[in-house]
Amino acid sequence: MLLKLENVSKNFGKLCIFKNISLSISKGEKVALLGPSGCGKTTLLRIIAGLEDADGKIEKNFDKIGYIFQESRLIPWKTIYENLKFVSEDSKKIDNILKSLKLYEFKDYYPIKLSGGMKQRVNLARALLVEPDLLLLDEPFSSLDIHIKWNLIKDLNTQIDKNHITTILVTHDLKEALMLSDKIYVLSNRPAKIIGEFLTSQINESDLSNEIIKLWGG
Repeated sequence: MLLKLENVSKNFGKLCIFKNISLSISKGEKVALLGPSGCGKTTLLRIIAGLEDADGKIEKNFDKIGYIFQESRLIPWKTIYENLKFVSEDSKKIDNILKSLKLYEFKDYYPIKLSGGMKQRVNLARALLVEPDLLLLDEPFSSLDIHIKWNLIKDLNTQIDKNHITTILVTHDLKEALMLSDKIYVLSNRPAKIIGEFLTSQINESDLSNEIIKLWGG
């Protein structure tokens, strides 16, 4: 088991963000945490990454984490290549990942010249250079146009499957969850709790959408 949470809860003062979250993720598994905006998904991801504390039990059997945020967080005065050099000094590895993500011809560009989709490709390249045991995706497609989003998801899936990377995606978008996960945990509104668990291989999009609408009280 790569990650196991047992009765994990988080409060900010008197505000309960989520309560008694329990889940387990095996090595190589692709998991989505699907929930309404503001329900605490990002906070849960930060707890898994070790950036926030929480009550409850967390078992971690991994060393390296890759983290892709909603925003780019690239160093604006550095080129794409220079941004990646902060993660790895291996020029050959950098060149390979740039080529695989269709970024090589833009390696000397500065972030200001890049579209939102291109910036997220650089973020993905940076995360993959770590050779992570666990890749955390915090709604990285939320600001992208549909066409750009699906192309990026396709390339991301290729990299995840090629490198057998365990992945946790946080999203409020069912289509994203279906495209990038084997298993979906459905979270309620805040204070969030897990109210559903689905294997994407065993249910179609229409039926899953209806189930989620019921769970969210629609």
